[in-house]
Amino acid sequence: MILWRLVRAGEHALDGAGAFRFGGRYCSPGHRIVHFASEAGLAVLVQMRYLPEPVSGCTEPFDLGWTSADEAVHRLPDGLDRESTIAFVDAWAQQRQSLLLAIRSAVLPEADVILMNAAHPAAAAVPPLVVRPFRFDACLHRPPMLDQYS
Repeated sequence: MILWRLVRAGEHALDGAGAFRFGGRYCSPGHRIVHFASEAGLAVLVQMRYLPEPVSGCTEPFDLGWTSADEAVHRLPDGLDRESTIAFVDAWAQQRQSLLLAIRSAVLPEADVILMNAAHPAAAAVPPLVVRPFRFDACLHRPPMLDQYS
Protein backbone atom coordinates (compact mmCIF):
# COMPACT_ATOMS: atom_id res chain seq x y z
CA MET A 1 0.00 0.00 0.00
CA ILE A 2 1.26 3.48 -0.89
CA LEU A 3 1.06 5.95 2.01
CA TRP A 4 1.16 9.71 1.42
CA ARG A 5 2.21 12.48 3.76
CA LEU A 6 2.58 16.26 3.40
CA VAL A 7 5.04 17.60 5.95
CA ARG A 8 6.95 20.79 6.65
CA ALA A 9 10.14 20.78 4.60
CA GLY A 10 12.74 18.52 6.17
CA GLU A 11 10.41 16.91 8.75
CA HIS A 12 10.46 13.41 7.31
CA ALA A 13 10.79 11.23 10.42
CA LEU A 14 8.26 8.40 10.69
CA ASP A 15 8.70 7.99 14.44
CA GLY A 16 5.38 9.36 15.71
CA ALA A 17 7.17 11.80 18.02
CA GLY A 18 4.65 14.59 17.43
CA ALA A 19 1.62 12.47 18.29
CA PHE A 20 3.50 10.99 21.24
CA ARG A 21 4.07 14.46 22.65
CA PHE A 22 0.88 16.28 21.66
CA GLY A 23 -1.63 13.63 20.60
CA GLY A 24 -3.43 13.86 17.28
CA ARG A 25 -6.88 14.11 15.82
CA TYR A 26 -7.42 10.40 16.42
CA CYS A 27 -5.19 9.64 19.43
CA SER A 28 -4.22 10.81 22.89
CA PRO A 29 -0.67 11.86 23.74
CA GLY A 30 1.63 8.97 24.59
CA HIS A 31 1.20 6.95 21.37
CA ARG A 32 3.72 6.97 18.50
CA ILE A 33 1.22 7.35 15.67
CA VAL A 34 2.17 8.58 12.18
CA HIS A 35 -0.67 10.00 10.09
CA PHE A 36 -0.75 9.23 6.37
CA ALA A 37 -3.32 9.54 3.60
CA SER A 38 -4.36 6.92 1.07
CA GLU A 39 -4.18 9.55 -1.71
CA ALA A 40 -1.74 12.41 -2.35
CA GLY A 41 -4.63 14.85 -2.78
CA LEU A 42 -6.05 13.95 0.61
CA ALA A 43 -2.67 14.62 2.24
CA VAL A 44 -2.79 18.13 0.71
CA LEU A 45 -6.42 18.76 1.74
CA VAL A 46 -5.81 17.66 5.32
CA GLN A 47 -2.75 19.89 5.66
CA MET A 48 -4.73 22.83 4.25
CA ARG A 49 -7.11 22.58 7.21
CA TYR A 50 -4.24 23.27 9.60
CA LEU A 51 -2.68 26.24 7.83
CA PRO A 52 -2.68 29.37 10.02
CA GLU A 53 -3.27 31.65 7.04
CA PRO A 54 -5.27 31.45 3.80
CA VAL A 55 -3.75 28.94 1.41
CA SER A 56 -3.12 31.66 -1.19
CA GLY A 57 -0.73 33.38 1.23
CA CYS A 58 1.09 30.30 2.47
CA THR A 59 4.72 30.57 1.42
CA GLU A 60 6.00 27.96 3.87
CA PRO A 61 7.84 25.12 2.11
CA PHE A 62 6.46 21.61 2.51
CA ASP A 63 7.51 18.21 1.20
CA LEU A 64 5.01 15.82 -0.34
CA GLY A 65 6.19 12.30 0.28
CA TRP A 66 5.22 8.69 -0.03
CA THR A 67 6.31 5.38 1.34
CA SER A 68 4.87 1.89 1.18
CA ALA A 69 3.91 -0.87 3.57
CA ASP A 70 2.90 -4.42 2.71
CA GLU A 71 1.03 -5.02 5.97
CA ALA A 72 -2.67 -5.78 6.36
CA VAL A 73 -4.75 -2.68 7.08
CA HIS A 74 -7.33 -2.84 9.83
CA ARG A 75 -10.29 -0.45 9.73
CA LEU A 76 -11.90 1.74 12.35
CA PRO A 77 -15.67 1.10 12.37
CA ASP A 78 -17.65 3.93 10.73
CA GLY A 79 -19.99 6.06 12.80
CA LEU A 80 -18.00 6.36 16.03
CA ASP A 81 -18.08 9.71 17.81
CA ARG A 82 -14.80 11.51 18.55
CA GLU A 83 -14.42 10.13 22.08
CA SER A 84 -15.04 6.54 20.94
CA THR A 85 -12.67 6.97 18.01
CA ILE A 86 -9.85 8.15 20.26
CA ALA A 87 -10.52 5.30 22.71
CA PHE A 88 -10.45 2.77 19.84
CA VAL A 89 -7.22 4.15 18.36
CA ASP A 90 -5.52 4.39 21.75
CA ALA A 91 -6.39 0.74 22.49
CA TRP A 92 -5.24 -0.32 19.00
CA ALA A 93 -1.93 1.47 19.50
CA GLN A 94 -1.39 0.11 23.01
CA GLN A 95 -2.11 -3.48 21.99
CA ARG A 96 0.01 -3.21 18.80
CA GLN A 97 -2.63 -5.27 16.98
CA SER A 98 -1.44 -4.18 13.55
CA LEU A 99 0.89 -1.71 11.91
CA LEU A 100 -1.83 0.17 9.99
CA LEU A 101 -5.34 1.37 10.78
CA ALA A 102 -7.61 3.00 8.17
CA ILE A 103 -10.11 5.70 9.10
CA ARG A 104 -12.57 7.12 6.59
CA SER A 105 -11.57 10.74 5.99
CA ALA A 106 -13.97 13.45 7.14
CA VAL A 107 -12.43 15.76 4.53
CA LEU A 108 -12.84 13.34 1.60
CA PRO A 109 -14.91 10.27 2.60
CA GLU A 110 -13.87 8.40 -0.56
CA ALA A 111 -10.33 8.21 0.82
CA ASP A 112 -8.76 7.11 4.10
CA VAL A 113 -6.50 8.52 6.75
CA ILE A 114 -4.02 5.73 7.47
CA LEU A 115 -2.50 5.59 10.92
CA MET A 116 0.79 3.79 11.41
CA ASN A 117 1.76 2.57 14.86
CA ALA A 118 5.46 3.47 14.96
CA ALA A 119 5.79 1.32 18.12
CA HIS A 120 4.73 -1.81 16.20
CA PRO A 121 7.66 -4.13 15.34
CA ALA A 122 6.86 -3.96 11.61
CA ALA A 123 7.35 -0.16 11.58
CA ALA A 124 11.10 -0.66 11.35
CA ALA A 125 10.63 -2.14 7.86
CA VAL A 126 8.72 0.87 6.46
CA PRO A 127 11.04 2.75 4.09
CA PRO A 128 11.73 6.47 4.60
CA LEU A 129 9.63 8.96 2.68
CA VAL A 130 10.45 9.66 -0.96
CA VAL A 131 9.76 13.40 -1.18
CA ARG A 132 9.48 16.30 -3.53
CA PRO A 133 9.12 19.99 -2.67
CA PHE A 134 5.56 21.29 -2.40
CA ARG A 135 4.38 24.88 -2.00
CA PHE A 136 0.76 25.88 -1.64
CA ASP A 137 1.36 29.33 -3.14
CA ALA A 138 2.88 27.77 -6.27
CA CYS A 139 0.05 25.36 -7.04
CA LEU A 140 -3.10 26.87 -5.50
CA HIS A 141 -2.75 30.46 -6.67
CA ARG A 142 -5.48 32.23 -8.65
CA PRO A 143 -5.55 30.62 -12.11
CA PRO A 144 -4.52 33.10 -14.86
CA MET A 145 -7.46 32.07 -17.05
CA LEU A 146 -10.12 32.57 -14.35
CA ASP A 147 -10.85 36.21 -15.29
CA GLN A 148 -11.11 35.30 -18.96
CA TYR A 149 -13.78 32.67 -18.25
CA SER A 150 -15.72 34.61 -15.59
